[in-house]
Amino acid sequence: MPKQRRTFTADFKRQMVQLFENGKPRAAIAREYELSPSALDH
Repeated sequence: MPKQRRTFTADFKRQMVQLFENGKPRAAIAREYELSPSALDH
């Protein structure tokens, strides 16, 4: 069975950007929130 694509709220996306802008590495964010690295590309 294929994995269902997840959707993220605007608030969640803003939170991820804020974490990155505050110096948290992309890899750490992806690992902590179980995101694929490409989820943080834009």
